[in-house]
Amino acid sequence: MLNNIFFESGKAELKPESNLELAKAIELMKVKTSTRVEGGGHTDNVGADDKNMALSHARAKAVMDFMVKGGIAVGRLMAKGYGEPQPVATNDTDEGRQANRRTEFVIIDF
Repeated sequence: MLNNIFFESGKAELKPESNLELAKAIELMKVKTSTRVEGGGHTDNVGADDKNMALSHARAKAVMDFMVKGGIAVGRLMAKGYGEPQPVATNDTDEGRQANRRTEFVIIDF
């Protein structure tokens, strides 16, 4: 999982404090040129399931777009939305919901 990738509730725009962590991922992928990853977007449980599914995909795409702008070939990246059913924290607190609004990288090829 990428640490420190942040989104506001209900939005797919990356918060500026996400840039450092994404820059690290870009640098790693520039060194490991055969690496391919899936960026999986997740949401908290606020809102309708179908909207959260679409939002999670938009978040994954936002991360992939950032990576492409950083020089990673689009063919090495895949974006997938998972919605809300895989929380990493409780959805009963603001901190937990923030943790659940995340993007994870799954390495497809290394």
